[in-house]
Amino acid sequence: MQKSLTCAGLTALLAMSISSCTTKEPGQFDYIVDNFADIQVLRYKVPEFDSLSLQQKQLVYHLTEAALSGRDILWDQNGKYNLAIRDLLEQVYKNYDGAKDNADYLAFETYLKQIWFANGIHHHYSMDKFQPKFSREFLETEVAKLPKENLPKTDLLVLYDVIFNPETMPKKVNQSEGQDLILTSASNIYEGVTQPEVEAYYASMKDTTVTNPVSYGLNTKKIKVDGKVVEQPYKIGGLYTEAIERIVSHLKAASEFAENSEQKAHIEKLIEYYTTGSLKNFDEYSILWVKDTDSQVDFINGFIESYDDPLGMTGSWESIVNFKNRPASRRTETISAEAQWFENNSPVDSRFKKETVKGVTAKVITAAILAGDAYPATPIGINLPNANWIRATHGSKSVTLENITQAYDEASHGSGFNEEFVIDKETSDLLDKYLFITDNLHTDLHECLGHGSGKLLPGVDPDALKAYGSTLEEARADLFALYYLADPKLIELGLLDSPDAYKAEYYKYILNGLMTQLMRIEPGKDVEEAHMRNRKLIAEWCFQKGGDEKVIELVKRDGKTYVRINDYPRLRELFGELLAEVQRIKSEGDYEAGRKLVETYGVRVDPEVHAEVLKRYEHLNIAPYKGFVNPVYELVKDSDGNVTDVTVRYDEDYVPQMLRYSKDYSSLPR
Repeated sequence: MQKSLTCAGLTALLAMSISSCTTKEPGQFDYIVDNFADIQVLRYKVPEFDSLSLQQKQLVYHLTEAALSGRDILWDQNGKYNLAIRDLLEQVYKNYDGAKDNADYLAFETYLKQIWFANGIHHHYSMDKFQPKFSREFLETEVAKLPKENLPKTDLLVLYDVIFNPETMPKKVNQSEGQDLILTSASNIYEGVTQPEVEAYYASMKDTTVTNPVSYGLNTKKIKVDGKVVEQPYKIGGLYTEAIERIVSHLKAASEFAENSEQKAHIEKLIEYYTTGSLKNFDEYSILWVKDTDSQVDFINGFIESYDDPLGMTGSWESIVNFKNRPASRRTETISAEAQWFENNSPVDSRFKKETVKGVTAKVITAAILAGDAYPATPIGINLPNANWIRATHGSKSVTLENITQAYDEASHGSGFNEEFVIDKETSDLLDKYLFITDNLHTDLHECLGHGSGKLLPGVDPDALKAYGSTLEEARADLFALYYLADPKLIELGLLDSPDAYKAEYYKYILNGLMTQLMRIEPGKDVEEAHMRNRKLIAEWCFQKGGDEKVIELVKRDGKTYVRINDYPRLRELFGELLAEVQRIKSEGDYEAGRKLVETYGVRVDPEVHAEVLKRYEHLNIAPYKGFVNPVYELVKDSDGNVTDVTVRYDEDYVPQMLRYSKDYSSLPR
């Protein structure tokens, strides 16, 4: 299965300072909203919203309401006690009347902000359970003050154990080799079943001779009934029906403002899918959605990416509403128009190339709302649908969220990152000059072409790589983008103006993969998140394979380690060699080779380098993770109740937004 909703390259450059840009000129847009734990919360602009027609604005409004209405679904998917814990802690927060400078209270507030950000009690990236720094006695005392009607129905002793016992549900998604990944994962998409039982269940269902297989398990929870594995579908009348009914009501309202018949058709097909739960309906919706290339307003809404399933099958609920940035889209349109050239000239074996690349469309978009698994932390690029056969037969859509990358960039100035980690001024100047454009181009190539490149051989199961599928798919798309960033074709197309520009992205990527992304890992832990494994795999493989030639060196200077790239052209060749092998693994479904590649290069952490990276980051005060608050949309009506406009404002802060969302968009029973 393709896993394509991704922060291609380094998610929002790690070189973003918490303390920088906190002073602003009068009237200047304030990007930074809040800082806590390892997180910085930003806000983003929605430029050109006012240029949309009233019809388009109302379409955006109802699609945003549909997006926000699914919030509780993701919380419940992430853990069976998440909603009860969120309700309990929010009640304590709203009713607290003690000293606000109390150490327990301050730690409690930070913990609540963390679980809001992660949509549950496990870190959104490391998957480890948050360990509260306030006492159990503090929480019990404050809960005892609450009216009984404000308490969750779940046994409080169970909730206290889940919150405070580090041995209870310690990992949302476990990817450790040799363990039962279902039994050791806390995500609420399996219950009472084991990994072998689930794998055997789907193996018995799949027919590898079928050319258009559905995405098995995408919208279901797997449980055991009378000793057998049974799927419970997410649909109206099934699991999450209360939230899905609200989503559908807003989708119906949105369909009345559709820009054209094609858009109306795929909205109505999405409603049908939510009503029936049929994965065949989902494929039909995906095909209609891919074919709608004329609408300016667009959206995703549903169970899409499967990173939070230890087996890589069940989709987490998410939604993004957006509209096309027409001037900026010229870049992605230029790339997608040359899709066949890129496929033909790829360094992979010809057996694994597509003879005809179909329906690749790409655009730069302005995000209007982020929701579900895309909120508060969000991707900067999207490539969908994930089904290989739909991509091969009908094509795919790729987008770059440029108002999100712009917000990251505006908040990133003056962090001191380059001074601390970049080897010399020449390289630092190269990054300053070319990194923003090459990073965006990396995202464009990753999403527009990388995920859509190559093909599976006949009879290969799309899920053959199992738990390693996500990492290898991201590696494949990243390698495709890295390889072509250095190609003269990009200069020929007018996308870059210097043959040296690509070196900025190469240096940042290797530095991140070998060193700086380790700031996100706790001492003693392995790398588990798919995107981080992907980047480490690529950087470590190239470092080791190019070792005798000293393509990449780790240089010691004044007790600090620096990355030096001595041979950029040879590094490009290494990217091409690894791309060829990863594509072979995917095309042939070579599980053992894929497992060995990931476990050898993408998992283990050098403790000395790790300790050094953490120490060097301490004085930079840089948040490893960033996310967003959403703008607020409001209908403007005349005295007769007719909508005359839709306005957007940016004055809602993090805590008020989270509390409002819990008040206005909670729908599931606890």
